[in-house]
Amino acid sequence: MPERHEIEAFLTLAEELHFGRTAERLRVSTTRISQTIRKLERGIGASLFDRTSRRVTLTPIGRQLRDDLQPAHEQVLQSFRNAIAAGRGVTGVLRVGYFGSDAAQVLHAVTDTFCRQHPDCAVQIVELQLNNGLAAMQTGQVDMELIRMPADHPDLVGGPVLFTEPKVLAVSSRHPFARRPSVSLEDLADVLVLQNPSAIPDGWDEFHSPKHTPGGRPIQHLPGADTFVGMLALVGAGKGVYPEGGRAMRFYARPDITYVPFHDAPPLEWGLVWLNTRETARIRAFDQTAQLVLADLPVSPAS
Repeated sequence: MPERHEIEAFLTLAEELHFGRTAERLRVSTTRISQTIRKLERGIGASLFDRTSRRVTLTPIGRQLRDDLQPAHEQVLQSFRNAIAAGRGVTGVLRVGYFGSDAAQVLHAVTDTFCRQHPDCAVQIVELQLNNGLAAMQTGQVDMELIRMPADHPDLVGGPVLFTEPKVLAVSSRHPFARRPSVSLEDLADVLVLQNPSAIPDGWDEFHSPKHTPGGRPIQHLPGADTFVGMLALVGAGKGVYPEGGRAMRFYARPDITYVPFHDAPPLEWGLVWLNTRETARIRAFDQTAQLVLADLPVSPAS
């Protein structure tokens, strides 16, 4: 039987009739949508969509499947919404994970407001490491996490972008780049970049630490550390460089490390994510509070 994300991909594509818009709505890549639809078609034994370079249309079998599936799918979703609404509401304990002191500061500010709004719900803020982020949600250690986007994983749901920060390159203070006012993404082909742990989802890793420059030049990687502090220790020792966010300049200032801004990299985006199978009223309420709190800050969290 198809999984929930496969059904959602089919129904969303049947509505949008556009792979790019479908991927954007579901917060995954267009490649992921294409793979999911091909898997469904193999299982059914027939094409569900006719695809050309100009348009996407449902086949007769695809239209029949959409008509049969849509009401049942909506009824299932409504049943869960009703169960949540009939439950205890925003009570109990919410565990929120984070990476790094900078993210902890943001979460504490959100938690103060959230607990005033929902006094019957306690919030536990849990520090995570690079090698256990997704596993922490899958095992129930945390209910949601504050991470750098994208949340390019079929099991994850992401809220809106809460704040941004510039992208920088952490290098040893003895490195030639440390004397530059800025670096380019193309410069990554001329250095050794520390590799993130294998536990990090491939899509996230490729986005933040790509294997090729925008111009197509290969980027050499070497083994890094399982923790961010461990990564900085390797950088400070001159073992490699590490792409990072600009807030590290304030929260992880070290005499042996220089943070050099990228002049051609887009800002890094932060948001809250959670498993699509474990969404609760507590999670939604915390995400909504975070949007309000961070929108009201007098200065950008990226500064």
